[in-house]
Amino acid sequence: MNPSEEREKITGEIRFSLQEENNAEKALKSTKDVQAFLEKEKGRDVSSFLSLLLAGAVIFQASDLHAEAEKDKIKIRFRIDGLLQDVLEISAEWYASLLSRIKLVSGIKLNVADRPQDGRFSFLIESKEPIEVRAATLPSEYGESLVLRILNPQSLVSLKELGLRKDLLELFAKEIKKPNGMIIVTGPTGSVKTSTLYAFLQEVKNPEAKIVTIEDPIEYHIQGVNQTQVNPAKGYDFASGLRAIVRQDPDIILVGEVRDGETAEIALQAALTGHLVFSTLHANDASGTVARLLALGSKASTIASALELIIAQRLVRKVCEACAKFQKPNEKELGAIGEALNALKLPKEKSLMIPRAQGCKECSGTGYKGRIGIFEAIAVDDQMEEFILSSDSSSSLKAFAVKKGMVPMRQDGILKVLKGITTLEEVERVAEE
Repeated sequence: MNPSEEREKITGEIRFSLQEENNAEKALKSTKDVQAFLEKEKGRDVSSFLSLLLAGAVIFQASDLHAEAEKDKIKIRFRIDGLLQDVLEISAEWYASLLSRIKLVSGIKLNVADRPQDGRFSFLIESKEPIEVRAATLPSEYGESLVLRILNPQSLVSLKELGLRKDLLELFAKEIKKPNGMIIVTGPTGSVKTSTLYAFLQEVKNPEAKIVTIEDPIEYHIQGVNQTQVNPAKGYDFASGLRAIVRQDPDIILVGEVRDGETAEIALQAALTGHLVFSTLHANDASGTVARLLALGSKASTIASALELIIAQRLVRKVCEACAKFQKPNEKELGAIGEALNALKLPKEKSLMIPRAQGCKECSGTGYKGRIGIFEAIAVDDQMEEFILSSDSSSSLKAFAVKKGMVPMRQDGILKVLKGITTLEEVERVAEE
């Protein structure tokens, strides 16, 4: 191995040339093509195999690559549009070589297999911005399992690309331009809450404002923003980091996640003392955010005064435009659609047609391609502030928000069904009644 090759191995970078990218894009049109393509490479050069595996994941816009150890084989899967798809099976012996290569380039200890480890490396494609890959190993019954999180800068979207209704787009644009207050985005893991916050940052950043973030980890690097990453081993967690950030005279603060009472309290106090604070929180819906903050120990008076906007979101898959068919809804579907339209006080359409997922080569047979958000949002005005002070019930808060005009996520999803963007099955999969 020559010195330049040795440097590449230890600097945490995997390179992929423009010619290799062009060849891969021509050869890989579906996940079945990936399987056939990689079958030929199995057992040959492990470095080339890993490059092609990562290239396939990037081409199909996979958010994660999973290698799962089973009794007599290793299953490799891509998470595409939120769902896992089988790609390839390899032998345990071949996987051992692949895992060693990934550990080496990720800065993970090769001789440790009995406890979880985390690392990272960059995948450098000549025609694209560097793609950061997070590696996480986990000991299991039949050996180490591996997940590679692929953080492609091309996945970053602007505020207008989030999939917001016109009224929500206008509301979000207005609220993120306020000089102070707290905006919280809620939702389960994988609902790309951080992507929404990054869209906010891209909208508000300007040379006259100091923006500081504290994240775990930094997912995407944004020019003009001071980004910091927590390091609990060295005593730099969300609470201590946020306390230090407030002393840096910031205008806008992004807190990756409110996980504990101390972080919640510091973030709320920062919002009350002249800072605009963006953060995420795990809650089932927008109305559950207040109850969650109360459970963390925050006072209702502080919550009501600090909060400006609460957003809840989920992701639904978009129906494939190449193969979708539009059909009349059945009786059950008509009932669900009619209920949503009645709640929104919208007229029923006489000749209603909704999309059905079919499946073609363009969408690898799934019937879906890409994802879009469905949202609900509560703007905390004077009336909402008074209501939060007088009631800690999530159900009553939701009812009051709906009375004031909030469109629940499920109904937002049904509106997207009527526009031919997604299917009713998708909305029902991710949004509660």
